[in-house]
Amino acid sequence: MATHLDLEEQEQLDQLKHFWKQYGNLITWVLIAVLGAFAAWNGWNWWQREQAVKAGALFDEVDKAAQAGEADRAATLFATLKERFPRTAFTQQAALLLAKAQFDKGQADNARATLSWVADNAAEDEYKTIARLRLAGVLLDQKKYDEALKQLDGATAREFEALVADRRGDILMAQGKKDEARSTYQKAWQAMDAKVDYRRLVEAKLTALGAPPEADKAKPAEASK
Repeated sequence: MATHLDLEEQEQLDQLKHFWKQYGNLITWVLIAVLGAFAAWNGWNWWQREQAVKAGALFDEVDKAAQAGEADRAATLFATLKERFPRTAFTQQAALLLAKAQFDKGQADNARATLSWVADNAAEDEYKTIARLRLAGVLLDQKKYDEALKQLDGATAREFEALVADRRGDILMAQGKKDEARSTYQKAWQAMDAKVDYRRLVEAKLTALGAPPEADKAKPAEASK
């Protein structure tokens, strides 16, 4: 009986050796690939968390400097943030804060450069659109109307459609194109949520141009009488 079991075990062992000889390398490489991918995934997540923590700390420093009106210091901190973590949301937000601080300090050209960086390098369309909106405002102040309109052409995030139209209307007004401005303001007013207070400002612009939105809404009713 013992001999029979020994022979059976030996046969199984021989089969196992044959199987391993034929497929062992393949199994080993598959295991290495799976375990390597798992380790890489864990490593990537850890690296991402570390990056976010470090970027967040630098963002806080930029924010403090910007809030204190220290535009030059904020710019130095942002340069480090941009160099180390260019694709993070913290960097894009910090750039917007810096641009405001620069503009408030009368550094319009520096603000333009900062906003241009966001417009060209931000990962999300929302940040790109915000940057282009603000950049168009800076260019409007500098009377560079064509450049300002060009920036708005690239502001494509749907959430900001109404604000983009409103800013375009401001630029057209500055160019003396009142009819085009009125049409653009109307688009802004229609696209803007009625609960948004800013809509009243757009309404005031339309009223000043002789086209209050309420009057437009009343016309169909009057025509039906």
